[in-house]
Amino acid sequence: MLHTNTSTFHPDTFFLVGIPGLEDVHVWISLPFCFIYLMALLGNATILLIIWSDHTLRTPMFYFLVILSAIDLALSTSAVPRMLGIFWFDAHEISFSACVAQMFLLHTFTGMESAVLLAMAFDRYVAICAPLHYTTILTPRVLAGIGIGIIMRPILLMFPILYLTHHLPFCGARIIAHSYCEHMGIVKLACASIRINAIYGLFVASFLILDVALVGISYAYILHAVFRLPSRDARHKALNTCGSHVGVMCVFYTPSLFSFLTHRFGQKIPPYIHILVANLYVVIPPALNPIIYGVKTKQIRAHVSHAFSSK
Repeated sequence: MLHTNTSTFHPDTFFLVGIPGLEDVHVWISLPFCFIYLMALLGNATILLIIWSDHTLRTPMFYFLVILSAIDLALSTSAVPRMLGIFWFDAHEISFSACVAQMFLLHTFTGMESAVLLAMAFDRYVAICAPLHYTTILTPRVLAGIGIGIIMRPILLMFPILYLTHHLPFCGARIIAHSYCEHMGIVKLACASIRINAIYGLFVASFLILDVALVGISYAYILHAVFRLPSRDARHKALNTCGSHVGVMCVFYTPSLFSFLTHRFGQKIPPYIHILVANLYVVIPPALNPIIYGVKTKQIRAHVSHAFSSK
């Protein structure tokens, strides 16, 4: 059933397929997704609890780590419960407003994660390339400004997408071949030109590519500075610290860029592979980030070891 809003037609509900072609094994696919999601919840909650409880962990790196963990919790929770509902209970129906809200949240949190990873790369660049000026560059006011930028940039970029999507007419098609609602999956069902949506979507995605380029430039300078250090131990320590950051960034950017490029240029890639990768990028990075930082960050590792040894 359709209802009208002036000349715009919206379906009451959309139908989320899940993973096209793998409907018969949804229950089995759900098991690793559920386990990884629980890992993400536990890991990020642990990171937040450790940093909140230890007042010595107030450096810019831990400030950005708090933001990253909060975003990871929000990103995975925006997608995985709905995904599991499809896999377990055949809860394929989702209202138009809920679908658009999920689209907004997923793309906004993805943009926030990209922005905080760029901020963390900048933090490492200052710490290694200009260590004597670290505290004068990353002042509380600068950190507050970066934090506001991390939050506001994707929100402002997503508002036009909300407006454009809401004003599209949907004449009858309502089946989305995905496990959650995302921009192109929704607008492709419209019975009007989506050229503006596609162009603006590419404009928004270009910020993700810009972030990747800036992260790459930052680490090129970092590596150049590291290999000029006179002490072998200092080089090893710097590389070890940066290794965790590079790992986190690879885990996030690789599947997200694959999903983005496949949506637009990967017509020969089977749909189930595209949807599987798109599902993985909302759950794998949030689960792996706490593990990577737990292993590589001495203070967090010490807290976790103390908690286990005291039991």
